[in-house]
Amino acid sequence: MQHASTRAGGPDDGAMSALVLHGGVVFDGERVLAPGTAVAVEDGRVVAVGPDAQVRAMVGTPSDVVDLAGRMLLPGFTDAHVHPVMAGVERLGCDVSGAGSAGEALAAVRRYADRNPSLDWIQGGGWAKDHFVGGLPTAADLDGAVAQRPVVLRDNSHHAMWLNTAALQRIGLPADHPATFHEQEMDLVTAHLPVTSLAAQVAGLLDAQAHLHSLGVTGWQDAIVGAYAGHADPTDAYLALVEDGLLTARVVGALWWPRDTEDVDATVADLVRRRDAVSTAVQDGRFRTTSVKVMQDGVVESRTAGMSSPYLGGCGCVTGLSYVDPAVLVEAAKTLARNGFQLHVHAIGDRAVSEALDALEAAAADPLAVPDLRHHVAHLQVVHPRDVGRFGPAGVTANLQALWACHEPAMDELNIPLLGDERARWQYPFGDLLRAGANLAMGSDWPVSTPDPFAAIQVAVRRREPGSARPALLPEQAIDLRTALSAYTRGSARLNHLDDGGRVVVGALADLVVLDRDATAVPTSEIAQTRADLTLVDGVVVHERPAS
Repeated sequence: MQHASTRAGGPDDGAMSALVLHGGVVFDGERVLAPGTAVAVEDGRVVAVGPDAQVRAMVGTPSDVVDLAGRMLLPGFTDAHVHPVMAGVERLGCDVSGAGSAGEALAAVRRYADRNPSLDWIQGGGWAKDHFVGGLPTAADLDGAVAQRPVVLRDNSHHAMWLNTAALQRIGLPADHPATFHEQEMDLVTAHLPVTSLAAQVAGLLDAQAHLHSLGVTGWQDAIVGAYAGHADPTDAYLALVEDGLLTARVVGALWWPRDTEDVDATVADLVRRRDAVSTAVQDGRFRTTSVKVMQDGVVESRTAGMSSPYLGGCGCVTGLSYVDPAVLVEAAKTLARNGFQLHVHAIGDRAVSEALDALEAAAADPLAVPDLRHHVAHLQVVHPRDVGRFGPAGVTANLQALWACHEPAMDELNIPLLGDERARWQYPFGDLLRAGANLAMGSDWPVSTPDPFAAIQVAVRRREPGSARPALLPEQAIDLRTALSAYTRGSARLNHLDDGGRVVVGALADLVVLDRDATAVPTSEIAQTRADLTLVDGVVVHERPAS
C-alpha cells in the first residue's frame, strides 16, 4: 500500500494538521463522487471533500497523505447484526466454522482436544447441518474425535447444539439420547457448562474487534447483550475495554428480551436500569445499550421459524414457533418505545415477520412513543408478499443478512424442501423491499456466517454464493452495488443513530476504509475478493493491511 507521510507542517506555522486522501475513487455513502475528488480529515472529522487542488489549497501542508492510487475510499462499514464476543470466544476455542465437510469438522475437534489436554469440557461451534444426513449428527460421530471428555458444539446458526456421549452422560442423559438439541432444549445443556470468564470474553472481544476492523468494519450493533444459550452477558467485557481505552469501534448493544417474561413493565424497568448504568459508565457514547433484541422465532431447517402454514413433510401440522406471544409482543413494543428503546427483532418465517410488523406498527402509532427510534427486523428469510410494502410506511428498516440469499447446500437440501415452491419464491425479497421504499441496512450475524461485508455484498448483487456454479436464487430480488454499499455503510449507521456517520461529507465522523481496488470497476463475480487496505476510526488507523 502507498502511504507516504510528509509531516512538514507544525502547530506554529498556521497549517491545518490534516490527513489528505487523494488519487482514487470516493463513495460517499450514497453515490460515487466525481473523478479527482480528495478528502481531508482533522480531529476525527472529515473537514474537506472536493477537487484535489481545492482540498490541498485549503489544507496547505498536510500532516499525512494517502495516495489511493485508483483504489476506493468509502465510509467504514457498520455491521447491523453481529455477535462479536460470542464469535471471538469461539475463534479462540474449538472453532470448526472453516470445515468444508463432516470429516474436516471432526478433525478440527480432535486437533483442538489434543492441543488442550487439561480442558474438562471442550466447547466450540460452527458445524453445518448440511454436512450431516437430515442435518442431525450423532453422538457416535463426535465420539470418533473425542470420546473421554465431554464435547459441546453449537451449530453455525446457534440454534442447535451437538453433544458426544460423554457430554450426554455428564448432564444425566442416557448414551442413546439424541445428540442434537434445538432452541429451548439447549437450556438442558447450558445449565451444566462452565461459565465463560470475563477474561475470556475480553480476549474474545479484542480478537473480534481486530478481525472486524481488518474487514473495514468500524462499528456494529451487537445483537444479543445479555445471557443467552450458555453465553455470558458481554456487557462487562465491553465496559472493560472502554475503561482501558481499547474499544475502538462504535457499538450499540441490543439488550436481550427474555422469551418467557410475563411482566412487561418489570422487564422494561430492568432494561432501563441496565441502559442507564451503561450510559453512566460510558461518557463518550462509544458503547450504548439503546436497542432491545427480541427473537420471535427460530430457523427453517429445524422447523422452528414461524410460518403461516405448515412445513412440508412430517405430520403436516408444524408451523414453527412464536417465542413471544403476539399480543405480548405488541404490548412490549409499545412499552419499550415509550421508554426510548429501539426494537431489533429476529424474524425468519413469514408469520414471525408479520407479527414483528404488527408490533412495530403499533409502537410507531402510539402517541406516547419516543419518535424516530428506527426499529428494524433482521433476517427476513420468508416474507409474505403482502407484508413487503409495510416496511416503508411504518419506518421499519429491513436488516439484511445478504450472504444467505443464494442457492447453497443448506438452502437446497434443508430449506426449500420444507418450504415448497410458493414460499421458496418469497425468500429474501431485497429488490421488492427496495422498490417498496423500505430503508435497508446490512449485517453478517457472525459467527453464524462470515463477517466479510464484500462476500455479503456480492451475494446481494448476484444472488449467487461466491465461487458457486449454482444458479441465482430469485435474481429479480438482486440489488445494485451502489444500493448494497449504501445499506452496509449509510443505512446501518443510520440504524445505529449515527447521523454523522456512514458518510464522506464535511462534518462526518472520519470512520473510513480504503479498499484494495475500485469495487465498482471489477466484475460482480469478483466483488468478494475485495480487501480493506486501511481502516480509520476517528481518523486514527485501526487496521493497515501489510504490503504484499
